Order: sequence, then structure tokens, then C-alpha cells
Amino acid sequence: MKKRAIVSVTSDLVTDQRVHRTCLTLVDCGYKVLLIGRKKRDSIPLSERPYSTHRMNLIFEKGIFFYAEYQLRLLFKLYFKRCDLLFSNDLDTLLPNYITSKLRRSKLIYDSHEYFTGVPELQDHPLKRKIWKLVERSVIPHLKLMITVNNSIAELYHREYGIEIKTVRNLPLKATLTIRVKTKEELRIPVNTSMLILQGAGINIHRGAEEAVESMQWVNNAVLYIIGGGDAISALKLMVQKLNLEQKVIFIAKLPFEELLQYTRCADIGLTLDKDTNLNYRYSLPNKLFDYIQAGVPVVASPLPEVKKIVQQYQIGECISSVTSQVIAAKLNELLTNTKQIRFYKLNALKARDELCWENECKRLEEAIRNI
Repeated sequence: MKKRAIVSVTSDLVTDQRVHRTCLTLVDCGYKVLLIGRKKRDSIPLSERPYSTHRMNLIFEKGIFFYAEYQLRLLFKLYFKRCDLLFSNDLDTLLPNYITSKLRRSKLIYDSHEYFTGVPELQDHPLKRKIWKLVERSVIPHLKLMITVNNSIAELYHREYGIEIKTVRNLPLKATLTIRVKTKEELRIPVNTSMLILQGAGINIHRGAEEAVESMQWVNNAVLYIIGGGDAISALKLMVQKLNLEQKVIFIAKLPFEELLQYTRCADIGLTLDKDTNLNYRYSLPNKLFDYIQAGVPVVASPLPEVKKIVQQYQIGECISSVTSQVIAAKLNELLTNTKQIRFYKLNALKARDELCWENECKRLEEAIRNI
């Protein structure tokens, strides 16, 4: 009989590619996998997957009541399901997983996708941050296996809690490149202008989206596509109206990854502009950076340590000196008129994608699963 693994996350499962890849790796390791998330009012249908999924319908969608409801519902769900391995994604699923692992004597792997208590949403809410910090201090020192997305965040947790943290980066599947590429005409993208893209499930404050929109006042012969969701989208749409940029900034709601990739492949430049306003952003290594690389798209990036390291090592684009609309516009105009440089970065991205892919990175996760 196959061993059973239950993977849990607070997302609606549609756009969370790291969790999807984790489940695929567990399947390859011989586990029967159940992925648990939640279903939101605006959630789109899930595509067929080679493992089971369950999205809980919750009364609350955000705030303290959401977290309280989710924690209790998840705890009961986990306790009454037979499993050999629990896989907790991010701090907001850790406590129910840890309690269940102790009660049911199941193995537990904790995957922190970010430096959770450093997110900007908690910076102005000291009580909330204190509660999540209490969860961390109560659980993390007792974990047998914890992984995270890059070495900088791993070092932060190691210094704080003294345990070894394994790094498994957020690299996309190379296999997705086998699907047919749609043309700009098919996607209704203007053919005679350059396409810029800023994508992601977390287009929130301090991620450079506001500056990117403002910069389009001065960027010549280009259209910016903002694809995904996040807290900043409503304010960004108002900004576009105020600046009369409706023809230069296009919004598309979150898409299944396969559909999003079609737009990414058509882009001339991909933007990743997170600002150094908190520890979580400072040491982030966004998924979109590697999605751009897999699509062979040059990048313009903010100079965050982990991002800058990748951009310079593989020479796949340029880091700007600061995240301001004027600096962004100047860099974009400079690159869009230098077709030779764009071609150089694009070729380097196409070379880098063979190395920076999940098919290579998943070996680290497979080793961790075998060891536990």
C-alpha cells in the first residue's frame, strides 16, 4: 500500500505552482497525495491533476476570523485522515500540522515560502506579528525538517532558531515549454509595440507596481501587461485612469499557469520590482523571475540581493539603481531601443532555463523526503 501524504496551504490552489510541484515530487517519491486548500468566491476551476485535491468552503475570506476558522477546520481535517507524512506550507498552516503530527505520530515537513513575520502586512500590526512569532517560537525549534526558498531566508531562520534549514528554490517546470505558443494576434496583444509584463499572484504594496504604472507616462512605444491578483490592483486601476494610461497599461485577472505562460512568452521584457521595505521583500526571490527565464524573457529588476545574484550570474537582464518611475522609464527606453542587448539577454535566458528548472531543483526536495 502506498504511503499517504497530506499537503496543506491557505491559497485556493489555482496559481500556487510551488505547492503543485511539491505534490508532483511526492507522487514521484511513491506517495498518494491529498492537497488541501480553500475555495474563494472568485476562485476559478482547478485543472486536472495527478493527485487528489480538496478546497474548503470557508465562511470568512480574510482577517482574524479567516485564520481562526481555517486553523480549526484544517486541524480536524488532518486529524481524521490517515497519513504518513504531513507537508505544511507557510506559517499559517503550521500549527494544525504540528499538533496533528504529535497526536498521530506522523512525519512533518515545513516549507516556508517567505520570511513570514517580515511581510509588510504585519509591520503595522504588532499584535498580529507577536501572535505569529509566538507560533514560530513554539514550533520551529522542534521541527525535524524545514525548507525555504533561498539561502538568505534560510540563514535568517537559522540564526533565530538554531536549526538547519534546507533550501529548495522556486523554479518552474521545464516541461511546460512543450505546449504550443500562441501569437500576439491570438492573445490580442498589439503587434507593433513592445510588450512589458508584470505578473504574479501577490501584486501588493511595495512590489514596484505603482512605479511601473507611473513610468508608462514616459516609456515609448510599449504596453505594460499586469497579470494576476493582489491587494494593490484596485489602486493601480485608479492610477491608470487618473494618468490616462488605459491604452498603455492592460490588466488581466489571474490565470491558470499554462494560460499565463502564453502571455509571458510574448513579452519583450519582464519586470520584477519588489522594494527593500521589509526583511521579507529584501531577501525575496520571486517566482516570476524564473518564469521569465523559462520563457526566454529578459528582465528589469530591483537590486535585491538574491535577485541581483541571479541576474548578474546568468546575464539575463539589468538591475535598476532604485525603484522610481523615472529610473524605470529610463532603463526601459534604453533597452527597448537596443535590440542587440535585448537579444543577448534573451539568448542567455534561454541557456539558463536548462539549469534553473524544477527538474534539477526537485532533487533537493526528493533527498529531504527520503531522509525524513
